[in-house]
Amino acid sequence: MATNIPTPPNSTPQGGSSPGGASSLSKTAIWLVCIMASIGFAFDIYELLMLPLIIKSAIFSLSDGKFVPGSDEYREWARTLFFVPALVGGVFGLLGGYLTDFFGRRRVLTFSILLYAVSAFAAGFATDLYQLLFCRCLVFIGVCVEFVAAVAWLAELFPESKQRERVLGFTQAFSSLGGIMVAAANYLCAEFASVLPAIHGLHEAWRYTLISGVVPALPLILIRPFLPESPVWQKKRDAGTLKRPSILELFSPGLAKTTIVTTLMFAASYGIAFGAIQQLSQILTTPKEGHKQILAQGIEAVGKAKKEAADAGKPELTEVQVRSIGSTANDKAAAEVASFQEIGGLVGRILFAIVAMFAISRRNLFRLFNWPSLIFVPVLFWWISNNLKTDSLSMLQWGIFLAGLLTVAQFSFWGNYIPLVFPVHLRGTGESFAANIGGRVIGTFAAWLTLTFSDAKPPNPANIALVGAYVAGGYALMGAVLSFFLTEPKPDLDSE
Repeated sequence: MATNIPTPPNSTPQGGSSPGGASSLSKTAIWLVCIMASIGFAFDIYELLMLPLIIKSAIFSLSDGKFVPGSDEYREWARTLFFVPALVGGVFGLLGGYLTDFFGRRRVLTFSILLYAVSAFAAGFATDLYQLLFCRCLVFIGVCVEFVAAVAWLAELFPESKQRERVLGFTQAFSSLGGIMVAAANYLCAEFASVLPAIHGLHEAWRYTLISGVVPALPLILIRPFLPESPVWQKKRDAGTLKRPSILELFSPGLAKTTIVTTLMFAASYGIAFGAIQQLSQILTTPKEGHKQILAQGIEAVGKAKKEAADAGKPELTEVQVRSIGSTANDKAAAEVASFQEIGGLVGRILFAIVAMFAISRRNLFRLFNWPSLIFVPVLFWWISNNLKTDSLSMLQWGIFLAGLLTVAQFSFWGNYIPLVFPVHLRGTGESFAANIGGRVIGTFAAWLTLTFSDAKPPNPANIALVGAYVAGGYALMGAVLSFFLTEPKPDLDSE
């Protein structure tokens, strides 16, 4: 039997909040809450989408040029860097959800953002692949915990349903802004790498991109003292009626179906992204076999650097320098393409936020974006597998825009949905199980599947795209089938 969390009898709500929810907050406090949440959501995705942009350059650099795409070592490290941090983040993120229910939403939210910001900064100074892996694990832990704490916190601060839908929908739209920001940051780091301070003797764009992840900690230091705690959670804690969270309770007769279905459907949404869409950068920039127009920019950059060195009477460029220059230019070009996906994701989140305010069942709201993605994403990546040698990127750019729109809108769905189907004392724990075990572990496992079953020597990006089409299609089909079993939520957030 669950026991209650004891609290001092004379304790008062943290941050001056009261059980009245948003109605008891000043306009300034409401704006601070929304700004804080938006920053957190933006840099969640910022941190996660860094890896596909920098992984090739990072592995090459930290292996002293020994591990290149197509080698066994590269394949193993690529899979490790994609999946191990997600696994660690999922497991520890589940613990973070439990702590969110035990210690409160605000405190855990703040700690999680500081954790992933500092870890991202440290990753930029890694001297070997194991250090990079360790830092990425810490980043994932922070991101996994932050999402759960932020969603529970916002849902409980805004108990009125329409206002809650607006706040959750539009603050989550900043997640896609985070994707645009990281693509832009990677582009700028590649553009200005030569004028930034050298790290370990080199000007490598991937390091500066990682370091930029410290940015969310800066406004947090100023905003943190003014944030209120969740009034629903605080009221129960002050009254001594807040039950202890329990992971096993998620599988009790009243919650088992909800837990299992939301976990697997959350995984389905993430699987579409990580199985196909997040492999796009590797597909486009694979040496010799990537997209013709992308690789041409790397060749041009190397030729220009050689000419400049010769004109200045400098020593001939080493093989490592040549590969670094070409890889940086290719990454820059791929980041431009990736920006179309992120803009599509932003449009998708905004469309979702608008549609979610209307009286539509949750099943149909999910299907509005999932069912088209079931057809479009696999077809798009099948098309990519057959068109890497073309001169034009325009069809690919608009295709990835629509794929981002359909897929990322599903992420917003889960942020709006899962706080409504778990009771207060299990809200963080339940959300964390669905988001972290489902999305971060089972969902990101799609990347491992795609990289494993597309392995070839020499590397074959067309094969990655084709396998990605099958993997994304399989995950999308799982979500479509399970949508028939999705529980319609209760309107009362205060229910136990």
